[in-house]
Amino acid sequence: MLCFGGSGVPIVLLHGLMGRARTWWRVAQWLRPYGAVYGLDARGHGNAPRVGPWTTERFADDVAEALETLDAGPAVLIGHSMGGLHAWATAARHPELVRAVVSEDFAPDQRGRTVETWRGYFESWPVPFASLDHVREFFGDAGEYFADCVEERADGFHLVADLEDLYGIAAEWGRRDYWDVVAAIRCPLLLVEGEHTAMPPGQQALVADRVDGAKHLVVPGSAHLPHDEAPEIYRGAVEAFLSQVLNR
Repeated sequence: MLCFGGSGVPIVLLHGLMGRARTWWRVAQWLRPYGAVYGLDARGHGNAPRVGPWTTERFADDVAEALETLDAGPAVLIGHSMGGLHAWATAARHPELVRAVVSEDFAPDQRGRTVETWRGYFESWPVPFASLDHVREFFGDAGEYFADCVEERADGFHLVADLEDLYGIAAEWGRRDYWDVVAAIRCPLLLVEGEHTAMPPGQQALVADRVDGAKHLVVPGSAHLPHDEAPEIYRGAVEAFLSQVLNR
């Protein structure tokens, strides 16, 4: 687990598919006044073990084990995409360990979507990238995020995660829904959705309707990465939520 600094209530950041803990560095800087900020590499990503099973329950239990290691009381979980799902599942399976959840652009029912939809796009990328500037140029508004998702090797910059592992993880999302997970969430919940979300429409608002007291924000102009694409709006929403949850 990567420690970003701060003290007090643990705030644990959970990255999206193909990311890693360090993708949260820019967000972690303004979170430190609210608590002790950590980032966790999900299995198959960053420095975590690259072994399955690639199930949501296993990922949630990994998060729970990390929280138990901190031994600092219930944590605030902040997750992007896949990390949002893992935050939901941790709150549902281990409610005593989770104080609140911020979920960014994930929907609970993507059944019917297959990895083949993703495969062609991912494999069209010009890997290896010649430089970090090449990465930033290729991904445009999401360039800084993806610059944190690559590592340098002898021939250039490659994704840290293995694509076949990523396909295995994402395949579960096309086979099942997570409404039962949503139904089990009992802690405060903030859902942040991009206006041009990559998720099926309407579902994140429906999650907010089904979780007592949950809040839902659609971020104008953003797509799947509001925290990088509209950082001021994202920050304002999260800080307001934390101020209420933590009585600041």
